[in-house]
Amino acid sequence: MTGSHVKLAIPEDRRALCLGSGNKQRDHAVNVDIVSSTNPDVCHDLDQAPWPLPDNWFDECHAYDVIEHLNDIVKTMEEIHRVCRHGAIVRITVPHFSCANAFTDPTHRHYFSCFSLNYFTGEHEFSFYSDRRFKRRANEILFAQTLLNKLVHRLANRYPAEYERRWAWMFPAWFLYFELEIVKDA
Repeated sequence: MTGSHVKLAIPEDRRALCLGSGNKQRDHAVNVDIVSSTNPDVCHDLDQAPWPLPDNWFDECHAYDVIEHLNDIVKTMEEIHRVCRHGAIVRITVPHFSCANAFTDPTHRHYFSCFSLNYFTGEHEFSFYSDRRFKRRANEILFAQTLLNKLVHRLANRYPAEYERRWAWMFPAWFLYFELEIVKDA
């Protein structure tokens, strides 16, 4: 079902949201994708807001390998905030900026740093782009599995600013993992 003005009736036991599910749909979740041939629960273009999902419904949101494909990160994060309840957990993976040259995907519109989502946690000087807030629970820089990268992983995650400033071009990360918690006024 497509249409930004439609709000879907979702079964009470479906409190997880999987954005850009593709062929990796999650059981017991509402799976959303733009590609109808993957048979998502909701076929919708996530660049079109508002999404046809109810406000304050979901307890968790999975956005693996999808946000980098969307036009407006701020609008996307605001929609995630709208459809999730206070305290909901949001798990996101995105490509790290250091992999942009090595793994060019023509559908990627954005590459991220470990601090990119701090715009939504209030931990960045430009947090004024949105008044929707998230609490940072975890973020991790992940690398391809090699012996050398085990050491790089430890150092990069202990000193992320130094890694991005000095080491990222020599030891490109594979992707970033963010875990956020929805914060809403009571």
